[in-house]
Amino acid sequence: MKIGIYGQFYHQNSEKYTQLILEALQNYDAEVLIEENFLRILKEREGISDNVSKMGTFKNLDPSYDLFFSIGGDGTILKSVTFVRDLGIPIVGINSGRLGFLATIQKENVTESIHNIFKGNYTISQRSLLSIETEPSNPQLEPLNFALNEIAVNRKNTTSMIKVDTFVNEEYLNSYWSDGLIIATPTGSTGYSLSCGGPVIDPGTDSLVITPIAPHNLNARPFVIPDNCTISLKVSGREESFLVSLDSRIATLKNETIIKLKKSPFTIKLVQLHEDSFVKTLREKLLWGEDKRN
Repeated sequence: MKIGIYGQFYHQNSEKYTQLILEALQNYDAEVLIEENFLRILKEREGISDNVSKMGTFKNLDPSYDLFFSIGGDGTILKSVTFVRDLGIPIVGINSGRLGFLATIQKENVTESIHNIFKGNYTISQRSLLSIETEPSNPQLEPLNFALNEIAVNRKNTTSMIKVDTFVNEEYLNSYWSDGLIIATPTGSTGYSLSCGGPVIDPGTDSLVITPIAPHNLNARPFVIPDNCTISLKVSGREESFLVSLDSRIATLKNETIIKLKKSPFTIKLVQLHEDSFVKTLREKLLWGEDKRN
């Protein structure tokens, strides 16, 4: 089995759990290749075996990989998506930080979890993505013109609101006067969109949600639509440009640029252990329905 490993080391004491992951993979005689920048970080850390220097590295992935291990938090998984792209390689999200909503495998159980993965005791959760096109085209958005969580437009260099003219399947929906607008997938519904009042959407649902950011209108509410819709946006405001973000990647676009969003033609595969589920994650990590009175 060929396995790629990627991490960012944002979290304290993650060396211990990274070493456990490497040892577990070596016990299964897996071919392990580490992203080259991550390997450099590993070599600089105490607590990581010298054997790590003997492991291969990669800059880019190809279809020969069987699994891709993401060590960190949700931000690391979002970065991992830019490596996996449309190759269909399942991502194993190992949470070495705090919340880890997408990275569902906890660092304390990493050895047992890897054992279960190699025994085949897991399922694949297919996650849809959003793709973006602009008129005129913008080289900043290519070739990584997709997002797992959300694509959002935000104001730039101003405290003034922006206006986002929004069309669904070329039919005018609304002009949002706000700080910006979020178009989120079901996966992204528990992220930025949720913090702006959007609904929680099960990952298996074929839908998108349009969520305004701090709208100056009491009846501008999040709107759930089928994911086969095409969404068109045109932004205007006092400044000459605005920001567009694709998960954690940001580009600057000029006012009046036409943005077209639609469901990507490929999905991302997340490994989910049998004992885990989306509802369980809601209960344990977002404290869904918790009531201190009872």
